[in-house]
Amino acid sequence: MTVKIRMNDEQHGQLKSHLLHPDGKEAVAIALCGRRSGNNTHCLLIREVHPIPYGDCEIRESELLCWKTSLLEDLLPKAMQDNMAIVKIHSHPSGYAEFSVTDDASDRDLFSSIYGWLDDDYPHASMVMLPDGKMFGRHVDLDGNFYPLDLISVIGDDIYHCFPEIEEDLLPEFTIRNSQALGMGTARLLNRLSIAVVGCSGTGSPVIEQLARLGVQKLVLVDPDPIEEKNLNRIINSRMSDVDQERKKVDILDSAIKQMGLGTKLEAISENICTTRAVEAVAECDIIFGCMDGSEGRHLLNRLATYYQIPYFDVGVKLEADGKGNISQICGSVNYLQPGKSSLLSRNIITLEGIEAEGMMRTNPELHEKQYKEKYIKGVNVDSPAVISINMHYASMAVMEFLARIHQFRDDTNNCFAQYGSSLTQSRIFYFSESEFEQCMALIKHVGKGDRSPLLDMPTLSD
Repeated sequence: MTVKIRMNDEQHGQLKSHLLHPDGKEAVAIALCGRRSGNNTHCLLIREVHPIPYGDCEIRESELLCWKTSLLEDLLPKAMQDNMAIVKIHSHPSGYAEFSVTDDASDRDLFSSIYGWLDDDYPHASMVMLPDGKMFGRHVDLDGNFYPLDLISVIGDDIYHCFPEIEEDLLPEFTIRNSQALGMGTARLLNRLSIAVVGCSGTGSPVIEQLARLGVQKLVLVDPDPIEEKNLNRIINSRMSDVDQERKKVDILDSAIKQMGLGTKLEAISENICTTRAVEAVAECDIIFGCMDGSEGRHLLNRLATYYQIPYFDVGVKLEADGKGNISQICGSVNYLQPGKSSLLSRNIITLEGIEAEGMMRTNPELHEKQYKEKYIKGVNVDSPAVISINMHYASMAVMEFLARIHQFRDDTNNCFAQYGSSLTQSRIFYFSESEFEQCMALIKHVGKGDRSPLLDMPTLSD
């Protein structure tokens, strides 16, 4: 089983402030985590951080810590009620980058009690924070066996990932040039990440092409539509024969990537993102790219990314026709969205009216048409011009924005680029920092909730 832990940078900062005390002594905290429980992947999503007071530790030294596990008694009922995981995090101020024999004995005793309390067989975990804030960890099973965590993610302006090194962790030869440009560590990271691309048309197909050739381990592709002849001007690897066969877009791209022979794992989902299967598959991914028009699907992705603590890169392109056969405006942007901060709604990229109208058009097209004619709602998803060179420009901008977050290559810090875009018509680049947007009060309360019934607390996703 693959087990991962995700947190945002505020939670990481809270842990760092408590665990790395100036006195140089060890400290401990407990995190309550939402879950994504898949068949082969289990994600622990930090929801609450509970520092154990220094005064409640019976022994606090630079290389020894004893604390009263009875302090867990107030947290366990809540964990049991909401099906949350328990993660213990303590510090090694000495910099010792392994679990000690004392840690082993302490964890076996602690997690034996936790399993007895919670009466489930889902994994819980233990982590260690080092003086530089980096972490390593392991998950613990019902029998007290330890297994290294496959990935620890910290999502902020920068995205940090910690993963165990494996001796046979050799990179494919085709990624050598990537490692020369981005560093061996980044190339190894890409080879471990699972990335979802939702929307596989104008911007989605070039995003997918780039990610595959960068050596990303697994791609989850989501798009419900079959290809049409009008799509051939911008979907990479599409052919007229695909139109004749009425093939789905995800199947075309799935076949093309497999034919590359680069070892990319694929999951192609020919469904709308507003379905249980699609939501569950995307929730297990480490990164999300949204390459859709409109409001409903983008809002759902923003909500999903919040519940499951996933960084979300939203790509938007706008081409305005002048009615005379020409384009009067070419612009686009990449919005980077962090769990618990601003959203597409609070940035005014999408509107509640647009979300409701698109939802009605998807679920009740007759009523949508009636209300549209009666002017109760505005029309949505009107066809607009689309050109491959323009779409590829903004698709590349999105992938480079992702790379900048995991491999900080810019002179300016990443907090300047919560939204980054350009007008090709006016030859201008614009960017805005996270501080220039309002925090999304509608989503902040859902950070790290994980699996719910119904999914995302949305009745439309109820089984």
